[in-house]
Amino acid sequence: MSLPLPKPGILEIKPYIGGEGRTESIKRPVRLASNENPLGCSPKARDAYLKVASELHRYPDGAAADLRAALACEYDMDANRIVCGSGSDELITLIVRSYAGAGDEVIYSEHGFLMYPINAKAVGAMPVAAPEINLRSDINALLRAVTPKTKIMLLANPNNPTGSYLTKTELRVLREKLPEHVILVIDSAYAEFVEEKDYEDGRALVNAYPNVIMLRTFSKIHWLAGLRLGWGYFPSDIADVINRIRTAFNVSVPAQAAGIAALADKEFIQKSRVLARDGRAFLREKLQGLGLNVYPSVGNFILVEFGPKAEDIRLALKDKGIYVRQMGAYNLPHCLRITVGTAEDNEKVVNEFKNIVKK
Repeated sequence: MSLPLPKPGILEIKPYIGGEGRTESIKRPVRLASNENPLGCSPKARDAYLKVASELHRYPDGAAADLRAALACEYDMDANRIVCGSGSDELITLIVRSYAGAGDEVIYSEHGFLMYPINAKAVGAMPVAAPEINLRSDINALLRAVTPKTKIMLLANPNNPTGSYLTKTELRVLREKLPEHVILVIDSAYAEFVEEKDYEDGRALVNAYPNVIMLRTFSKIHWLAGLRLGWGYFPSDIADVINRIRTAFNVSVPAQAAGIAALADKEFIQKSRVLARDGRAFLREKLQGLGLNVYPSVGNFILVEFGPKAEDIRLALKDKGIYVRQMGAYNLPHCLRITVGTAEDNEKVVNEFKNIVKK
């Protein structure tokens, strides 16, 4: 008797494994493996979440109309071109399902988000990694990777886990040289942390071209990772396609309510931005002072090079209750990614690294 087999490509997928951080034995672990906010979420978002607790027996608004209206007002966009999802992860899945399949190719940057190749393989498409230069996306390499089989280019900007970004000019050149049959997806999950003047999140390109999508999330600057809430700004035709295949009630009642409140909490957003900026600078300065190579980053994390002992160092930190992100799955086994924590957390990490370096 033969067993049922999954579609081709699925058994080639290595499941996504997130950063560690849960333990029973340590009272206060320092969780710096998943780019979460050590401040917690916005108090206003928490209040909005609790306020709808009596509505949990009701289905949510499948169109997320109020949330889309709030996003449209905040970012000066057409609400009809916004699609909300259960995290931007769901939107990536829906885009790839809609526009790629067996025999097609999906391009991503060499050290891009692991869910890009996973989603390509899940639909039978071939994931194609374009080489980077100094852990930074290379628009020439991305363009060289394009073939008649290419359907989608997935580009995280800023990129996680490297922390690097492409400038406004580079993004525009990339789009201008990209064939019309390829959809450019700009995944701007960390956009709110970027303060460099030569950066843009992708909205202008969505407005200017019919094959550009910008994705955003509430998991980062808004710190609602546990609710799974993301959104995208689409060309009208593509938004129509995505709305045809997404599940009817993909964003929960609490997620919609908390998202609207988080978006309006400017004070908390700025506090989180400053925490990331100052903590990033502190960690960079102190770890470079120990002789470590710290790659430039505009996110709420840094990528640090440790050489062949990187995983041993991660495990040693774990024994101390400090969790940082392993990078082997990103083909960066010599590196560790460290999320910016509170001032106390950052100091503790630096002190532990001092002890490790002395050994």
